[in-house]
Amino acid sequence: MYKLDLPVDKKETQARERRRQQEEERKKRIFNPRVRTIGVDVNAIEAQAQERQRQRTLEKQRDEAFAMDMRRNDEAALLMEQRQMHDRRQLSKEEVEFRERHQRIEDRREFDIYDPESKRKDRPARETDDDPRLTVSGLQKLQGEDLNSTARAKIQKEQNRTWYTQQITEKERIRQEAAQADRLYALKMREMDQRAMDLELAEQESRHALQVAEKMYQRAQSDEFKARREQEKRRELDDNFTEMSNAFHGDLLSENPAVAVSAFGPHRVIPDRWKGMSPTQVAEVRRVQHEQVLEKQRLRAAKEREEQEWDRQRQADARCAQLVERQEGRLRKRLVTDQALTNQQLSQEQKARKEHMDKAVYTNQPSETFFAQFNSSTR
Repeated sequence: MYKLDLPVDKKETQARERRRQQEEERKKRIFNPRVRTIGVDVNAIEAQAQERQRQRTLEKQRDEAFAMDMRRNDEAALLMEQRQMHDRRQLSKEEVEFRERHQRIEDRREFDIYDPESKRKDRPARETDDDPRLTVSGLQKLQGEDLNSTARAKIQKEQNRTWYTQQITEKERIRQEAAQADRLYALKMREMDQRAMDLELAEQESRHALQVAEKMYQRAQSDEFKARREQEKRRELDDNFTEMSNAFHGDLLSENPAVAVSAFGPHRVIPDRWKGMSPTQVAEVRRVQHEQVLEKQRLRAAKEREEQEWDRQRQADARCAQLVERQEGRLRKRLVTDQALTNQQLSQEQKARKEHMDKAVYTNQPSETFFAQFNSSTR
């Protein structure tokens, strides 16, 4: 019947969003090696404790504001429900009174048809000669024998006058009762409207206080977020300046030849630190290259002599290989036949083993979901 605008409780949604944000910040701290801290950070723990205390205070204030608002809403709903119940009872009462007064069973037009006392109330067919119930079809009295018409007409007029007076009196009483009921209902409605306006004014004041508290909380959150961003920005600038300073004064850009010496010996260098060879090293390399050229020519001549000897040997081996190849062909055919039989038997055994492993052993294969659950959270 009435529509109540109840406030939505956002406590659970805000708590879930806050936990998600804390989890994301924790991932950034743990998975980023530049800001990860090994051990216990006392300052950070104290700052977290102060932040939790401040959040508890703000949540307590917000919960108290929500509780006050809920109490006012409950009072308004209770008042509206009482008003509805009162109106419903009043309507039911008026309906019952109307039926008892104007819709009685005895007043129905066809009540004489199913009246349980009809036989007891009934009279004989004819009591006297002046009985008005005598009809033509009853043959109790013939037409033209009506001797009481004047008295009957007078009685009927008197009865009609009495009924008319009773109807006027009844209508006047009903009108007065309806006017009194309307006046009482108007007074009750005015009182209920005044109480509803008072409750609405109190609700507006509470909503205004709640909005002010929420704005202060959001402003504090915004200031804290800005301060944290400034601190992170300053830390990042310090890290960048430190990294550039180390690069400028390091051995990489200064081209220090000593950093290229390997720990495995003076004849070895570190490739990512080596800046080139000295003139002595270049001369030594050229001398070694000349010796390598002479050695390569000597080896090429020896290789040519060796290849000629191998050609002669290959010709002799080719003649022997033809004889051996014929014998091997016969053996190969026999081995191919045996191997085909063996492979067929092994294939059957492997197929049986695979069916046993798939159906009896490997019945629970891990899916992508099983491997995706690792390294997805900081807990």
